[in-house]
Amino acid sequence: MTDNNENDAQPEEPKIVFPCDYPIKVIVQSEPGIEDTIFNIVKRHDMRLSLADLSQMPSKKGKYVSLRFGFWATGKTQLDELFEDLKQCEAVQMVL
Repeated sequence: MTDNNENDAQPEEPKIVFPCDYPIKVIVQSEPGIEDTIFNIVKRHDMRLSLADLSQMPSKKGKYVSLRFGFWATGKTQLDELFEDLKQCEAVQMVL
């Protein structure tokens, strides 16, 4: 007996209601000035961003830095463009 219940739909992705505060975490290689570089990339997508919206945590061995931003997201296109710009930076290892 097979279960072919058409009501078994795939779960939908959680929907984000824009505009909203959207936390972003960027893992980068630790190098001089990288915090400013990443801050300026993010600032291009959220002009309201200030240094008070940034927190950072070095990795145990100091090779990487985790940068967290409180970002004001206005839509999916804005987030997609931000993630694409961050990925273009060679020091960026991961964007969450």
